[in-house]
Amino acid sequence: MRILFTFAGGNGHLQPLLPIAHTAETAGHTVAFAGQPALAGMVSDAGHRFFPTGGDTFGARERRPLLELDAEREQRDLREGFARRTAPERAGLINAVCAEWKPDLLVCEEVDFGGVVVAESLGLPHASVQVTAAGSLVRKETVAEPLNDLRADYGLAPDPELEMLGRHLVLSPFPPSFRDPGFPLPATAHSIRTHLAGPATSEVTPRWLDDLTDVPTVYFTLGTVFNTESGDLFPRVLNGLRELPVNLVVTVGPHIDPAEFGPQPANVHIEQYVTQSLLLPRCDIVVSHGGSGSVMGALAHGLPLVLVPMGADQPENAERCAALGVGRVLDAVRVASETVRDTVSDVLEVPSYRDAAERIRDEMAALPGPETAIPLLEALGKMAVGSVEPGAPWYGTH
Repeated sequence: MRILFTFAGGNGHLQPLLPIAHTAETAGHTVAFAGQPALAGMVSDAGHRFFPTGGDTFGARERRPLLELDAEREQRDLREGFARRTAPERAGLINAVCAEWKPDLLVCEEVDFGGVVVAESLGLPHASVQVTAAGSLVRKETVAEPLNDLRADYGLAPDPELEMLGRHLVLSPFPPSFRDPGFPLPATAHSIRTHLAGPATSEVTPRWLDDLTDVPTVYFTLGTVFNTESGDLFPRVLNGLRELPVNLVVTVGPHIDPAEFGPQPANVHIEQYVTQSLLLPRCDIVVSHGGSGSVMGALAHGLPLVLVPMGADQPENAERCAALGVGRVLDAVRVASETVRDTVSDVLEVPSYRDAAERIRDEMAALPGPETAIPLLEALGKMAVGSVEPGAPWYGTH
């Protein structure tokens, strides 16, 4: 079977697809990806064919000021960005890839709406992979209008409830307890484990990582997109954390020079990138923006969190972390260095945060691995599209 994996967003939208694609290829299927050109190298390094589809949205990025949290703005950006602007562009490009490569099945990440529309227009079965952990960012009432306009352009009937987003199969690489109970998964959903706790054997450990002293290790990251939209948040958090008796590891991403933060004491390591599978097993706490990948990476290792959400799905993820007792949430715009210091110190000292994070870790570890998605995809690939009533679970029970 030929499976085309598609993603409209950046690294956080690609990563949940890679373990499934690798497992499918190991099972004998032919795999290719269609996504943002900036991530071509990452897909190629993983050994998969890549079709660049879309502008270089996640390539070079300008530094931007930090904005107040605004839920209405995030919904507007989702509607106007991913649904009204990106989806039609990607639909045309993915349609061309399908004409050239002729896949039997599309696996689209959660907000690659254009890929789903193309699949339906071509009569191809399609699966969706969730990329927002809390599950409350993508709301049908927000994106229905522009996506139904796109469906009309491709000769498809209106889908006011947007059943296309979960019509055949949904794969959720997140622990069920983390999802916002107000936004349950559809009947077609399966929860699987894709966040691996151990390092890959090919990864090389930085020398300084082996020389960390015997004190708590704090990891601070603002991800790979919002890192450049964070204003003065990096230095504010850094100034607070460097006062603690800890090893501090900071990653700033490819578009920020670590040298701009000046000389650091021996216990502080600022890098553009460190492989998290090597770093997280050595950590005691993670301070982050609350992106789904960063949060799940920390929880997969049972690490408590301190979160400074800035936008997208981060506020919803942070809210779930607070509700589940795995961490604390701070105001990214107003938080002072001293508050960051005191909050991280408190979370390190209070055992309940670590205990709650370890419960989520155990829940994640107990989920079936990505190999369980393969028979579901195989059955979906054999399905005669249109033979199943929309929204009905074609595969039987969960």
